[in-house]
Amino acid sequence: MIAKPIIDKKTWESFLDLHEEANFLQSWYWGEFHKSLSNEIQRMGFYENNKLVGVMLSIVENAKRGRYLAVPGGPIIDWTRSDLVEHFVQECKKIAKTYKCVFVRVRPQLVSDDFSKSLSKRQGFTNAPMHLHAELTSQLDIRKTEDELLGQMRKTTRYEIKKAINLGIKVVASKDPGQIKDFYDLQIETSKRQGFIPFSYKYLYEQFKIFALNDKAVLYTAYYDRKILAQAFIIFYGQEAVYHYGVSTEEGRRYPGAYLIQWEAIKEAQKRGMTRYNFWGVSPEMSKNHRFRGLSLFKRGFGGQDIEYLHAQDLIINYPRYIINYVVETIRKKTRNV
Repeated sequence: MIAKPIIDKKTWESFLDLHEEANFLQSWYWGEFHKSLSNEIQRMGFYENNKLVGVMLSIVENAKRGRYLAVPGGPIIDWTRSDLVEHFVQECKKIAKTYKCVFVRVRPQLVSDDFSKSLSKRQGFTNAPMHLHAELTSQLDIRKTEDELLGQMRKTTRYEIKKAINLGIKVVASKDPGQIKDFYDLQIETSKRQGFIPFSYKYLYEQFKIFALNDKAVLYTAYYDRKILAQAFIIFYGQEAVYHYGVSTEEGRRYPGAYLIQWEAIKEAQKRGMTRYNFWGVSPEMSKNHRFRGLSLFKRGFGGQDIEYLHAQDLIINYPRYIINYVVETIRKKTRNV
């Protein structure tokens, strides 16, 4: 078995097309997005007898607390094959040392269970102090009729969707990157209400541009009486649509535009032949004081099931510097209540 870079988009995407667990975080487009931010990336393919049997997108993150290598939502490999898993780990170490990374952070597309936890421990990983993208998610099986989907929703959710339709709230879909400026401005407003740190304009713009120009992202905007109520940045990739980011106005707190946006995005995912709609991150059900409890209640109202992926795992390369990073992130996690 050998590992070598993949430079051909078709080779990469064709492999992911064959794997149901493939996600946008391991897509060719996520790599292009990070390149637009001037981040170093590596697209590695694992070959056995000249046959591609796994892929791994890794990103060099230049954090102030220490450079590290991130592997989000991947790699896409057969995790039951110990030889392939070991090959992936060795390749991570090799890339990390090449770029003088302090550690490697991996959040694989593996459900959090005894198998995944034991596998990670055997390979020398340790639980990261922070998450790497959404880990506890709410996912809806959309291989059903519209009536069936509406029927399994929380009564309040179903009512709000019908209310939005009766009020004449309009939802407009756009793939124009120029409209991300409005989304960015609303994100600043929303972050002040909900207490989270907003993304930069460049981060949102470049991400949306790359996915939208490849028909993989749509910006939905809900209007009532010509006023914006809410917006949602939805990624359509592989077998799932992902509610990646959402924002709202003060006016949107009085009218159910956000509900109608989700319903329209779910129907679009069905038209594209997708099997699931991923509402992305939710807070633990038992966490009554979590700052995203209200948003999580909104997401779960659509009738999906909670899917918990293995918590982000760290592979330590430089132990002394990693300790500094661990302390900084642990403090940050507590202060941000995440």
